[in-house]
Amino acid sequence: TYQLSLVTGPQQTGTKTALSSGTADGSFTKPYDYVGEKTFGNSAAYQSYANQYMYEASLPGCEAKARVFVGQRKDPFVVNLGETFDLVNYVPVEGDSAPGAGDSAGFPGGITQNAANDDLRGKNVTTLALELPTSCITGTGNGVIGAWTTASLPQARILNPNPAFNNTEVNGGALVQVSRLSNPLVNELVIGVADKDKFSASHPKDDGQFADYVTHPSLPALLNVLFKDAVNTTLGTSIEDLAPTNFPRADLVTAFLTVVPGVNQLSTVTAAEMLRLNTAIAATPAATQSAFGVAGNDLAGFPNGRRPGDDVVDIALRVMMGALCHDIPVNGTPTNLGLCEPADAAVGNVPFTDGAPLDASMIDSSFPYLRAPLAGSPN
Repeated sequence: TYQLSLVTGPQQTGTKTALSSGTADGSFTKPYDYVGEKTFGNSAAYQSYANQYMYEASLPGCEAKARVFVGQRKDPFVVNLGETFDLVNYVPVEGDSAPGAGDSAGFPGGITQNAANDDLRGKNVTTLALELPTSCITGTGNGVIGAWTTASLPQARILNPNPAFNNTEVNGGALVQVSRLSNPLVNELVIGVADKDKFSASHPKDDGQFADYVTHPSLPALLNVLFKDAVNTTLGTSIEDLAPTNFPRADLVTAFLTVVPGVNQLSTVTAAEMLRLNTAIAATPAATQSAFGVAGNDLAGFPNGRRPGDDVVDIALRVMMGALCHDIPVNGTPTNLGLCEPADAAVGNVPFTDGAPLDASMIDSSFPYLRAPLAGSPN
C-alpha cells in the first residue's frame, strides 16, 4: 500500500493533507507486477486485474476528483541509449525521405526509424500516474502551470545485523532530495559532470547557477567534432561548423528555461528548467498529433507539456542543433521566432534523430494512458 498527500507551500515544510482512496482505511494499493502468464493469464487479463487499483481521490476545495494509479506499465520512453552514449555510434540524421518511408532517400547512411533502435522496448517501469482537474491546479496567473518531479531519501540508513521480516534496517533523519526530472535527458546530456549531483539536489528557482550549460552546450560541439568531416566529404560541402554559433544560445534559453511567449510562458518569467503546460490550449486528438509537438505545428505538444507520444529525444536533438534559428510552423505559417538566424545554425533544419520511433499510436487513449506491462514469463 501507499499514501498520497497534497502539500500546500514548501515541499518539506508546507501544509500536508492526506488524500483518501475511498477505501475503509483510505490507503491506496499497488497491483502486483505482471510476473507472467501462468500467474495472471494474457495481457488483457492482467489489465483487468490492474484496473481494480485505479482510484478516484478528492482534492481539498475541488469539486472534481483526481484519478490515481501506481503500478507497472510498459516503459513509454524510447531512446537509442547505448549507441548514443557510445560517442553517437550511428549517423544521427534521418536516412529516409520521411520517417518510416523505407526508401533510403534521406541523408546517405543516416539512421532510419526502427523499433529495434529503442533500448527500452522490452522494459517495464513502475508508473505513478495522476490525472488532475484543470480547474483545481490553475491559480490567478495566465493558465500556464509548471511541473517537475523529485525523489528524496532519509539522510541515514542503518542495516540490522540480525534482520527479520519488516526489520531489516532503520532509516532516519531529514529527507534529502536526490533526483529531479522534468525535461528529458537534461542531467544526462546538458549538465556537466561536476554539477550533476548538485542539479539533482536543486530546485528550478535556482537554475540560474546552471545557465552556462544551456548558453554554451557541449553536445553540439561534440557532434561537430564527430561528424563535420564526414558530412563535408559525403555531401561535397565545406561547412565550417555543424554546431550553432550564436553564443550565448538565446534559443536554448527560450526552449528550456523561459519557453515560448504566447505558448506556455508563465505570467511571471523565471529562468527555470521545468515542464510548463498552457491549460488553455486544447488537446490535439491522438490521430492528428505531431510527434514533434510545437515544432511540428502542434501547439498542444512538447515543449508545451509533454505527452507520452511526443518524440522528445528527436525534438531536443534538433533544438540543440539550432532548429529554432530556422522557420518553424506556427498555426501553419513558417515563422522565425527571432531568437537567432539561419546563418547561425548551418544544419539547424536537418532532421536529426536517434532512429527510435515514437508517436501517439503507441499510447493508450484512456487513463493511465501507458500500456499494460510486458509479461515477465514467457519471454
